[in-house]
Amino acid sequence: MSKIKVAVIGCGSIANAAHIPAYMKNEDAEIVYFCDIIPERAEKAVADYGCGKAITDYHEILNDPEIVAVSVCTPNYAHASIAIECLRAGKHVLCEKPAARTYAEALEMQKAQHETGKILNIGVVNRFNTGVNELKKLIDEGVLGNIHHVYVSFRAHRSIPGLGGAFTTKAIAGGGALIDWGVHFLDIVMYCCGDPKPLTVTGEEFCVLGKDMKAYNYTSMWAGPPDYNGTYDVDDSVTGMIRTEGPVITFNGAWAQNIGVGEMYIDFMGDKAGVRLQYGSDFTVYNDQLETYTPAFEMGNHFENEINAFIRCIQTGEKLPSHIDTVIITAKMMQGIYDSAAQHKEIVF
Repeated sequence: MSKIKVAVIGCGSIANAAHIPAYMKNEDAEIVYFCDIIPERAEKAVADYGCGKAITDYHEILNDPEIVAVSVCTPNYAHASIAIECLRAGKHVLCEKPAARTYAEALEMQKAQHETGKILNIGVVNRFNTGVNELKKLIDEGVLGNIHHVYVSFRAHRSIPGLGGAFTTKAIAGGGALIDWGVHFLDIVMYCCGDPKPLTVTGEEFCVLGKDMKAYNYTSMWAGPPDYNGTYDVDDSVTGMIRTEGPVITFNGAWAQNIGVGEMYIDFMGDKAGVRLQYGSDFTVYNDQLETYTPAFEMGNHFENEINAFIRCIQTGEKLPSHIDTVIITAKMMQGIYDSAAQHKEIVF
């Protein structure tokens, strides 16, 4: 079987940390293009990985009939437009999370997928995380019983990424802590609970600690250094509640807060047992017999699992749990949270 020819659009951190290394390890994939509007990034990828061609215009990819699959690893503002163009050019697409800046953009992506019949998966990589899937298995087997409430915490002390840059500019990113971190946590909840239909959303967002950028003190800054001439107009913290046809979800998230702790976990509360899942790690079960245990499993590399599944589904036609038809529910919920915050009222779906 000939290898699936792949192009990577956007050669920044997520491409180099996840997509490219995973494609390089997949025996059925071959990277043909590295594309980035910053030529040095694409050229560095060619040099680092010893393959492919460096380009700055992704339309060259669209016009190459040999390219079958594309990873879209650009900033959020370009996700929808590039993914749609790729689909309409006959390419299968894996687009990094979030699907888009807004629910409306995500709907346009879904429409293009339906019209073209090509694959559109979103980079909700935790659906390929071994620990998350072990937990989902317990839930599906009824170990937790009826899950009535899920509490989500994704909080850092002072860790706003790239202050003044793409992450903190709403026109580019679409939002802040919610759309960057919250998308992963809400997606885990939806996946583990069987993707229940959301009914209502109440939320508030706060753009507080980073607004005076020169006065902002931080403990860490990934995607830095700060650009004090840039923009900060996104949420540095967010809170709210989502009612679904399954459990009620409450959440508290922050890139930055004046509480000196970092918490990244999800609590699933059932009538037979509860679970605390530590993000990216293991989980502990607390059952109604007052027993506590932490299942043992090999974690593996969820980014490799994601890329391998993407290549496999192109070969087999399998519909993955990261398909736009499923993941768009999270986009709808996040839009509802932002709309609720803007209107200061509950949003009913």
